[in-house]
Amino acid sequence: MVEWLWLWWLIGALVLGVIELMTVDFTFLMLSVGALAAAGLAWLGTPWWVTVIVFAVVSVVMLATVRPLMLRFLKVKADPRPVSGAAALVGRPAEAVSAVDEHGGRVKIGGDVWTARSEGGMTLRPGAELVVKAIDGATAIVAARDRED
Repeated sequence: MVEWLWLWWLIGALVLGVIELMTVDFTFLMLSVGALAAAGLAWLGTPWWVTVIVFAVVSVVMLATVRPLMLRFLKVKADPRPVSGAAALVGRPAEAVSAVDEHGGRVKIGGDVWTARSEGGMTLRPGAELVVKAIDGATAIVAARDRED
């Protein structure tokens, strides 16, 4: 059994690696690196109790140093939920295709023509530069864009 200890550590590292693929938390990856270190020492003929200590020490060091760095590097600074669909249009520039008031109108947003209403009851002339403030169903709520934008 002792002569195959390296193989058991290698199998353990692979199992931990597969678990990491399912969790993507970098915890099991750090444990897998510890198991690989133990497998390498077991392959060199190190006693089993030394491989257990090496596994524990390498895993703890990896969890304490490398994992936080990896998480910080991959962490998204903004809202982690992706914005897609109509919600992604909020804040985008638009151009009035027809007059837009609080009752209706049409605007072009990124090449697509949308029904629109003006924010605050203003009447916006055709060709005006606008910004999308909200999406209400299939209607864009727009306002005049500041010249500073």
